Formats: sequence, structure tokens, C-alpha cells
Amino acid sequence: MSIPSRILLSATVAAALLTTAIAQDDKKAAPKKAASSKILQPQMEVEKGTYKAPMGKLGEKPAQPWSATTVGAAVDGKTNPGATVKTVVGEIVDFSCYLQIGKHGEKHRACAQKCFTAGQPIGLLTENGTLYMLMEEEHDPRRDGMGAFRTAAIDHAGHIMEVTGTASSVNGFNALYVRGFLKK
Repeated sequence: MSIPSRILLSATVAAALLTTAIAQDDKKAAPKKAASSKILQPQMEVEKGTYKAPMGKLGEKPAQPWSATTVGAAVDGKTNPGATVKTVVGEIVDFSCYLQIGKHGEKHRACAQKCFTAGQPIGLLTENGTLYMLMEEEHDPRRDGMGAFRTAAIDHAGHIMEVTGTASSVNGFNALYVRGFLKK
């Protein structure tokens, strides 16, 4: 092998070794990325409650998935199939702002409270990114404005809560109907 070929080979080997060493140092120095979150804007933090230790509980566990007023209001007295009583832990979020721009957490709390007061839909965002729309379960009282769930949602906007109710899913859209908030 000629001297210029040896020099070229040596330079190539040295460059490869240097590149490998730099890459290994970069891997050691680079911070580890957090696991990919399915929650939009995960940097928006919740200050009250965690998924393992929710701040509180909302909703009463019903004996049957649907109340008498819901069954009575159903077409031919038959509710949609597949509803189950379920307890879900998640953050109370403004459904519209979350889906539109990913806002949630403590920094969005005041906006969510204003939106809830103005009638915007209430959501529950789980740790895995599943979003439920939250509503009062009792059909006729809900329709007639006799529920107080919206007040509880306003109080807990931006908090992680444990919510019990009747879960229903239609074409990928999730809802949790909550009992125990009828005005007296």
C-alpha cells in the first residue's frame, strides 16, 4: 500500500473513531426525553391532585347505569346499549379549549371557570389522554336546569378528581354522566 493510501486509510479510521466517541459522549450528556404523552400541551401543569391521589371525588355510584328519568326519556324506553357504571380519574378541563388549543392545568383554570359559567362543555382528561364529556345523568332535571354539577365543575376546574358515573361511548366519543347534583 502506498504512503498516500496509508495516510488516507489512517485519517478515515481516525475520523470514524472520533465520530463514534463524540456520539457516545452526546448520548451520555443528552437529557433523557420524557415518555411521549398523549395529553395535549403536557407542560401545562396541574397543581391540585394527581392521577394516583386525586384532590377529591365527584358523583354518586348508581345502582343502575341510567336513572328513571333517562329511561323514561329514551326512544321506546330503551337507552343506548353498552353503558356501564365507571369511576375515572382525570383533570376537569374546558372541553372546548382543550380540543381547540390544548389548554388545561392551573394556568388555564380561570379561563375554564369563565367558559363553564358561560355554558361551555365540561371535560375529564385522563392520564392516558382519553377525554370524556361530563354531564349530569338525570335527563329531565338536567334539561330543566335543576342540576348543580356545573357549579362543582367550576370549583374544580384544573384539578385532578375521581369522578363516578355512567360511561357511554358512541362512535369513539366518550361521555360520563354524573349523579348526585340535583338542586334541592
